[in-house]
Amino acid sequence: MLLLLAGMPLAARERLPETLATHWGGSGEPDGSMPLWAAALFPALIWTVLAMGLAFASRRTGPRSIGPVRGGTAVTLATGGVLLVGAQASIVRANLDRSDWREAGSVTGWVVATVAAAATAGTLAWLATRNGPAAPSLAADGPSMDLPEGQRLVWFSRTSNPWLHLTSAVTGLVALAAVVAAVGGLTEPRRALSFIVPFVLASVLVLGCASVQARVGEDGLRVSFGPLGWPARRWAVQDIEVARVEHRTPAQVGGWGYRLSRLGTTVMLRRGECLVIRAKGKDFAVSVDDAERGAALLNSLSARFPK
Repeated sequence: MLLLLAGMPLAARERLPETLATHWGGSGEPDGSMPLWAAALFPALIWTVLAMGLAFASRRTGPRSIGPVRGGTAVTLATGGVLLVGAQASIVRANLDRSDWREAGSVTGWVVATVAAAATAGTLAWLATRNGPAAPSLAADGPSMDLPEGQRLVWFSRTSNPWLHLTSAVTGLVALAAVVAAVGGLTEPRRALSFIVPFVLASVLVLGCASVQARVGEDGLRVSFGPLGWPARRWAVQDIEVARVEHRTPAQVGGWGYRLSRLGTTVMLRRGECLVIRAKGKDFAVSVDDAERGAALLNSLSARFPK
């Protein structure tokens, strides 16, 4: 979605003025504008804030409310996504082949069609989720192991997705090429900036989701992201109710990367076995190898604390 929103005006930049009309008055005439790079970046920023806000709200929701929150999230994302894409397409079309933003055409018809499409998408999302599966029930006891007296055991596992690494590299190279073109005088710095900012942002975000490391020790579970192991999420041993192993696929959790679904939060980098924990009534899963050993160590360490 981010690449689509930022990519539409950038793909047509040769046929667009340097400043785009982005607001129209009641008469249908343009009365506000933005530089091309800002018009490409602003809708992508709105989508990022919207998605992050919904992710935060979902994380703070207990299991009994997963169904309603899931439905509200789907409706909001579907409606918001169609509105943003439609608005971006309307702006690009109105400014196409114009020498100045004040000459931009009317967007009234496109706005009406976009609102209708967004309402339809929201309705379909609501219908698809209102009778969705119930929230997952509390899991049964997971695997365990004997802990030798006087020894401290640590479990570590790492997973990476080569396709996400490749995507990060490609978007990073596009940004680098734009820098080289600007430094070499092959293009104007402002025009180059419209490539550099969104592609650098996309490269960094994708790289951060391309690998994950999980560590279990006496201090609990730590899941870190990216080549630098940052950011990271932590759970203390005494907060973990149970750890188990599940086989999950991208289709079950809604895709690759950091996903929120009826199953809880899942870090999905490859299909197969996942280490799943339940802490404070919420499920978190990460797709790593040797998940059963990690779950067994967590359960054995957690058993030392009264529930």
